[in-house]
Amino acid sequence: MIRVITGAGERVGKTVACAVLARADHDRGLNVAYLKPVQSGLAPGEPGDAEFVRIAAMVNGSEGYRFETMLDPAVAAEQAASAVSMDWLANRTRAMSGTVDVLYVETTGGFLTPITGTMTMADLATQLGAEVIIVTRPGIGALNAAALTLEAVRSRALGFVGFVVSCWPETPGVVERTTLERLGRMGTILGVIPEVGTIDTRAPSSLPAGLELRRAS
Repeated sequence: MIRVITGAGERVGKTVACAVLARADHDRGLNVAYLKPVQSGLAPGEPGDAEFVRIAAMVNGSEGYRFETMLDPAVAAEQAASAVSMDWLANRTRAMSGTVDVLYVETTGGFLTPITGTMTMADLATQLGAEVIIVTRPGIGALNAAALTLEAVRSRALGFVGFVVSCWPETPGVVERTTLERLGRMGTILGVIPEVGTIDTRAPSSLPAGLELRRAS
């Protein structure tokens, strides 16, 4: 099973959501792996999202391409006088998924982020026939971004698993509660990830041991 984790906006907590979901599956006895098709903004040898998920969730984590410039994959590749092969990524992903029960694939940026000059993360998900999970924060603007992302998923006839709402406050206000209620009208709410302060994806130990997907309270 391949599950693509994408975000409704930037910095919504996709990597943390991947770690939480992967760790939960691992704890249930499933064989789980994680793939970041394109990692940008890091030099060779620097710990990235795959290293974070690997250590935090105790699963196999790897990445496809890496570029030092913090840009969308297609642009980062151009700046590096390189290129991303969609076929190579798709084959790599299928090969990994064939060895595990669940493979979590985290998009770089959002669902329509360009991977090549003509192909996007959505195109990769479509080639793979993947299921999609959308991660969002519960603040102002979340509903529009979530609806646009969901529309892009459904227009490609991909299976939509549900929403993960990150950074859920201990005492939610009217914005958070109404956002959650409206998201629930769009699709399944898989759960919320409580707000726990700063989590540095370059430091796997910063993910609290007890952090898990919960029902909103």
